[in-house]
Amino acid sequence: MGKTSGLIEGQLIHQTDLKKIAEHKDHRGSFSEIFQESWGTCIQPVQWSLVKSQKKVFRGMHLHKRHDEYFCLITGHCLVALKDIRPGSPTEGFFSLYELFEEDLAALAFPTGLLHGWYFFENSIHVQAVSEAYHDYGKDDNWGVVWNAPDLGIPWPMDDVILSERAQDFPTETELKASLGDWKAFE
Repeated sequence: MGKTSGLIEGQLIHQTDLKKIAEHKDHRGSFSEIFQESWGTCIQPVQWSLVKSQKKVFRGMHLHKRHDEYFCLITGHCLVALKDIRPGSPTEGFFSLYELFEEDLAALAFPTGLLHGWYFFENSIHVQAVSEAYHDYGKDDNWGVVWNAPDLGIPWPMDDVILSERAQDFPTETELKASLGDWKAFE
């Protein structure tokens, strides 16, 4: 039996959407639509990025108060975690842990206000889209939480990760929430 991309732990979070992507194969290779406006996801992309990650790289856990995101693994194998910290959300406090495989293409779209991070089991490439360009949010809306903070409650199955210098100094979830004060990510 093949590898299947999908939710492996936690619960579905309000306004998130995992779309299975059809890969149309023939003797030349394959063709896949990785985004369609008609899917009705939460995101209206303004920037697309191609990201290459080495084995054991962890990116996140990030938080943006102003933009939605889209993640699609193209090659490799990874975990994607989301945690809803939007005040007033029907799924506030819930987390989702997804496992994605190159062999079973899927794309995850999620709204503003979710902590999010990804871990790569092997060298991987993913496509990422945001609804606000990095040059607009980079300095004032690029928050983070340490990936393995006990108060985060995400059961990552690994303990050896490669982090950016910035991510090594991220606070706990409790500390981040205190620094955010009153904010409305969910209406």
